Amino acid sequence: MIHDAQVKILKVIPDERGRLMEMLRHDDELFKGFGQVYMTTAYPRVVKAWHYHKKQWDHFVCVRGMMKVVLYDSREDSPTHGEVNEFFLGEHRPILLQIPPLVYHGFKCISDYEAMVINCPTEVYDYDNPDEFRVDPHDNDIPYDWSIKDG
Repeated sequence: MIHDAQVKILKVIPDERGRLMEMLRHDDELFKGFGQVYMTTAYPRVVKAWHYHKKQWDHFVCVRGMMKVVLYDSREDSPTHGEVNEFFLGEHRPILLQIPPLVYHGFKCISDYEAMVINCPTEVYDYDNPDEFRVDPHDNDIPYDWSIKDG
């Protein structure tokens, strides 16, 4: 596992009215602070990648559909420098994925319908000076291929 990345297994509490799932609590060991909460989606087979933040920690939960989230550790001083991790988040695997600063990340919708991710980053998005740095999803130095892996 990439250094400083964490996974929290989420507890789903169903009853005859519906269900409840806590995602991130102030008293969680992995809680780093609150910036804002936002939702992002991807249509089937769409890749949204790669980017990283210099200050911000992300906390992804896929609440609809399924997403493959991939992390790449490019941090020179990290014990996991050069490692790639895949995570499968969503309706069939309710987890929170904590992504540290300076770790490239991206996702691909792997369900047959639009997938939805809720993120609770530690920083507020600054429209004038965004803490977001991007590279092309396919043409880059990251050792990862977004193609489906049949077999």
